[in-house]
Amino acid sequence: MYDLIIIGGGPGGAAGAVYAARKQLKTLLITSDFGGQSVVSTDIQNWIGTTNISGQELADNLKKHVLAYANDVVTVKEGVIVTSIKKSPDQTVNIFDVTTDQNETYQAKTVLISSGSGHRRLEALGADRLEHKGLTYCASCDGPLFTDMDVAVIGGGNSAFETAAQLLAYTKSVTLIHRNQNYRADPITVKKVLSHPKMHDLLNVDILEIKGDKFVDGIVYKEKNSETKELKVAGIFVEIGQIPNTAFAKDIVDLDEYNRIKIDPWTGKSSTPGIWAAGDCTNILYHQNNIATGDAVKAVEDLYLYLHAK
Repeated sequence: MYDLIIIGGGPGGAAGAVYAARKQLKTLLITSDFGGQSVVSTDIQNWIGTTNISGQELADNLKKHVLAYANDVVTVKEGVIVTSIKKSPDQTVNIFDVTTDQNETYQAKTVLISSGSGHRRLEALGADRLEHKGLTYCASCDGPLFTDMDVAVIGGGNSAFETAAQLLAYTKSVTLIHRNQNYRADPITVKKVLSHPKMHDLLNVDILEIKGDKFVDGIVYKEKNSETKELKVAGIFVEIGQIPNTAFAKDIVDLDEYNRIKIDPWTGKSSTPGIWAAGDCTNILYHQNNIATGDAVKAVEDLYLYLHAK
């Protein structure tokens, strides 16, 4: 019986494990790997306290930090995926059964879900080949690498416009490309971002190919009922949606319309007593590494009181 099971080894899960160890909570951390989405980034410049770091180095550091504090308090199961969480039957208090893809089931008094999410991938010729070679899914990680260059943002929602607004601070120009005639983003946001002199947009466009030899140099696209054209850019930022890693929890906590776990932003509590969540798998407003760590720490502080003081 564990005091806490943490699901996920990204910044949120690692931060939760370190704080759980410091509080002497008997903890099991289950993760497929450490690092989260940022593991593929070559140069992260917004991880607080570190001027720049690669995604792989960040992942290695997270694992080292957890293991340094683990001792006999925190157990790590790496290379393992959680498949379900259920309330244990015939219990007078909340006890949770957490089952993995290795057909093992572990029990805990509390659960912290920090399973992250995955980016919806761009389906176009050359997109896979040029990913991390000018095509990226993380503006906060990779944006500054494109200072004084022409770039494109693909998408039409608030995330796409927020990314474009970030990039306008240091790029030469930003072209936002959307497949539909109308944007999904808030009208006020659309008006403000598109009013910037370095900002351009293309509506009602199908992206056919991402061009480039060793690095992105352009986008081949086709406007509806028009000829094929090419836009020369050095960088492409894809913002066409996130897919939260929450399928294993859909029967035990409330999810929003995007399948993100609904939480109390003050505490990280889910709709189910005894289960907290943090990071990209939740319905908070912003999703970044630093935010995930803070939210996970907040959750562990609250679940510790749940176990020992409430």
